[in-house]
Amino acid sequence: MKYFSLMQKIIALTFFSILTQQVYAQVTAKDFVVIKPDQVVWGDAPAGVKTAILYGDPNKPGMYVVRNIFPEGIMSSPHFHTQDRFVTVIKGTWYAGTDASWDPATTVGLPAGSMMFHPAGVVHFDGAIKGPTEIQIIGMGPVSTTPSYPNEPRFGKPHKLN
Repeated sequence: MKYFSLMQKIIALTFFSILTQQVYAQVTAKDFVVIKPDQVVWGDAPAGVKTAILYGDPNKPGMYVVRNIFPEGIMSSPHFHTQDRFVTVIKGTWYAGTDASWDPATTVGLPAGSMMFHPAGVVHFDGAIKGPTEIQIIGMGPVSTTPSYPNEPRFGKPHKLN
């Protein structure tokens, strides 16, 4: 009886070991995404803003990661997004306004390392006032952006609108 009990334990342990190896074997090096700073492919947006899609696609279902670099004095005009977004400041100081004024005096400066949550449907504007600023945006797609003032440029020098 003791032998049978020991044999059951050995079989169970062997089975568990094989099962565990198969589960862990499913995660391989090809499943990881690594992008070093010198591998980022930057594209041009209006007013000298640079943008790079690091992961996913904001226009398709699923998570995406985007980076933007705003040159000094350039901000996005007031707008809102259809999905929540999480913004982390990578370099510089990013200035965010939580209204539709596009008045830089109403913004809050967020230094590198800061994070801000943008709830879906809430108007805001943001960008660089002093020096260039790099941010990273994480969200779920598909996402679209609706401008508060369609006749204003998407990016430009901020000026009080209301």
